[in-house]
Amino acid sequence: MKKTLIYIYSSALVFLGACQRYLDIVPDNIATIENSFNMRVSAERFLYSCYSYLPKLSNIELNPALTAGDEFWLHQFYNMPPWQIARGFQNVNNPYMNFWQGTTGVGANGMTDLYQAIRDCNIFLENVETVPDLSLGEMQRWRAEVKFLKAYYHLYLIRMYGPIPLKKVNLPINASVEEAKVPRDPVDDCFDYVVQLLDEATPDLPPYISQEASELGRITQPIALSIKAYALVLAASPLFNGNPDYATFRDKQGRLLFNPVFSMEKWEKAKAASWEAIQACELAGHRLYYYNQSGSQYSVSPEIRIQMDIRNAVTEKWNDEIVWGHTNSMTGNMQRQSTPRGVDPATRANSNVQGNAAIPIKIAAQFYTKHGVPIEEDTDWDYSGRFDLKTGTAGEKYYIKEGYTTAKFNFDREPRYYANLGFDGGIWYGMGKFDDNDTWFVSAKKGDPASNVARDKFNVTGIWGKKLVNYQNSIGETSYTVEQYPWPIIRLANVYLLYAEAANEVDGPSPEVFEFLDLIRERAGLLGVEESWELYSRNPDKPKEKETLREIIHQERLIELALEGQRFWDLRRWKKAVEVLNAPITGWDIEQKTPEGYYRERVLYNQTFTTRDYLWPIREVEILANKNTVQNPGW
Repeated sequence: MKKTLIYIYSSALVFLGACQRYLDIVPDNIATIENSFNMRVSAERFLYSCYSYLPKLSNIELNPALTAGDEFWLHQFYNMPPWQIARGFQNVNNPYMNFWQGTTGVGANGMTDLYQAIRDCNIFLENVETVPDLSLGEMQRWRAEVKFLKAYYHLYLIRMYGPIPLKKVNLPINASVEEAKVPRDPVDDCFDYVVQLLDEATPDLPPYISQEASELGRITQPIALSIKAYALVLAASPLFNGNPDYATFRDKQGRLLFNPVFSMEKWEKAKAASWEAIQACELAGHRLYYYNQSGSQYSVSPEIRIQMDIRNAVTEKWNDEIVWGHTNSMTGNMQRQSTPRGVDPATRANSNVQGNAAIPIKIAAQFYTKHGVPIEEDTDWDYSGRFDLKTGTAGEKYYIKEGYTTAKFNFDREPRYYANLGFDGGIWYGMGKFDDNDTWFVSAKKGDPASNVARDKFNVTGIWGKKLVNYQNSIGETSYTVEQYPWPIIRLANVYLLYAEAANEVDGPSPEVFEFLDLIRERAGLLGVEESWELYSRNPDKPKEKETLREIIHQERLIELALEGQRFWDLRRWKKAVEVLNAPITGWDIEQKTPEGYYRERVLYNQTFTTRDYLWPIREVEILANKNTVQNPGW
């Protein structure tokens, strides 16, 4: 397939002979390590098998960051591991989303064993230099790619579990059982090792992909530097930087696994790394996405154009803002889950449209007003009357259907609100209608086209994630053609926000902090932070102090990266999850026919998140089998 990684194989391919196509090149059908590296073609297949372990982030059933928190919510008839975590059913006997050991099948709480991924990376690094027909330059690039993958797999585990056993080299095959019982390494050592691997990899990676038809998705210098920036921001954040909750967390040898002393140096390193990542990204041609109306067959109004700026930054394949697009995780699943059934009334019974991924009201509430400040702070926005009713006029026709009665909550919001969310009465541009004076709109009250029509396919809150749906998708009565795109692991906007966050922690409010915040806000059609707060906020001095500017940066990040799987991890690293995730999950009263009945906030679930939930539990059998491994606190 064009613009995707090819020949992706699992580790079973290398060791168990699961793939006949691979075995065709192995003498006598015996897949030994030597055979894997005796030719360039077989070594390349092993390289791609190292890529194949990358978690499938675009799948609602495989990415905990989508539905294990509060950004998406599902109806009671949906059953899958991440949602069980969201409902408080995580456990030590058979942990959901177990990346530490891996288990079989999605429905069996299963995930990829990322330690198997690391072991395969080690095998590759130990043997790639023996490939006889591989040039020096290519060998160095391949080694760098696998070092990056090894670093990323470690980082993924650290983010979930905190201190982990580092697997720098594989144990020899004759290692004793006792040698295999390795302890966990202190979390600072874990982050240091990830950064070391990324530093070793970066010089031998290309600055950009030149062979786009066959290599897009492979690792570049901007990707490596951006992940390094993220790793160091993660390490500097409150969860991992002087966290008093883990001040007594020790291993069986008595070593402290968390340093209880806060370190500003961690933020300084994060700031420097984020700046280096920005420079590398921009030098490679990455820039914030803007809809190229002159290069498109569709001419749109300024209001729709800004929405296209925001939506297409995620959904347009390989646009300039995408630093790392995950080619092994094409976004078909989440588009079907995020599309309302009946956005075209003729498609109400179309079973190819799922529409299950519902957005809670508290997620919609985090978006700013049209003045670029929080809804509870805007001096001109009626916060107390937000659930009152109002009818759309011609002045709002690019946001809300003219003549349609909906909640005042949906009026006078920032462009990202309308680009990100589909809601009752909201305009849905695209899907076969490209004249922005004649667009689809969502009608979701009971009996309306987008309302509950099937027991297992409906939106429980009445709000959909429009941001994730490509506007060029085509929907029919019995079909849904999806324009897939690689899941965006890193966008340039993300890197800008990492830098702004780190710079504020180091220096407080400064022109460089506002520069990168305001670049993102400008693309979203908003004034800069300082001007917006001065003109419209009840708290005009909020941007002037580090602590209050931190809150602005956090909310800006939650808005800009909404629905992309960042919120789940950000709330944890900021240590805000106990406060935020314990707020009720609410939605509209979707079984009501009238606006008066529908626009009542209805509690769907009261989540319970405690301090123990910041880190994943290690499966109990692992703790019992390995006397040197300790369980995470609270489990």
